[in-house]
Amino acid sequence: MLLKRHLRDYLPLLIIAGVILVLDQWSKHLVRTSIPYSEVWAPWDWMLPFVRFVHWQNTGAAFGMFQGMNIVFMILAIIVSIAILYYFPLIPKEDWLIRVALCLQFGGAVGNLIDRFQFGAVTDFISVGSFAVFNVADACISVGVVLLILGMWLRERRLERLKQETSPEPLTESQTNNPQEHVNRE
Repeated sequence: MLLKRHLRDYLPLLIIAGVILVLDQWSKHLVRTSIPYSEVWAPWDWMLPFVRFVHWQNTGAAFGMFQGMNIVFMILAIIVSIAILYYFPLIPKEDWLIRVALCLQFGGAVGNLIDRFQFGAVTDFISVGSFAVFNVADACISVGVVLLILGMWLRERRLERLKQETSPEPLTESQTNNPQEHVNRE
């Protein structure tokens, strides 16, 4: 029974993060086997200034920041993944946006963590304009952060609205100036 409850609690996380993980690892494998390191490829030449695929290795954070800190980001990804596993079942189901955000972040963190353990660096390959080269996992982490912020903001608004609906009528100015008079009336 306990296993069934835990499976039900973690099922959305496992499904969404699992799909992300498969897409991330599959796309990175295609890049590593099809595009030589540092080479650029686009299906049509007109795309090259806008979108292209570049086989790149990243030992830093998402989008190429903090290069050479692979071990730090391995440890950070492990900590974040454990935290998500711990907190995910505690998040109410009505906070679905926060839950989706954590699924995206978990899938992305694990996807990049696999690369860091297996290759000592993360394979990046999506290049848009002059923006840093990134991958599916990086995109999921970034979208997850945005959704988490949005979900937390919406949750705070909902809680504030509930608080206002359940709180007693605010005192009028005359009641706040003479609180004893208000008590005597009731």
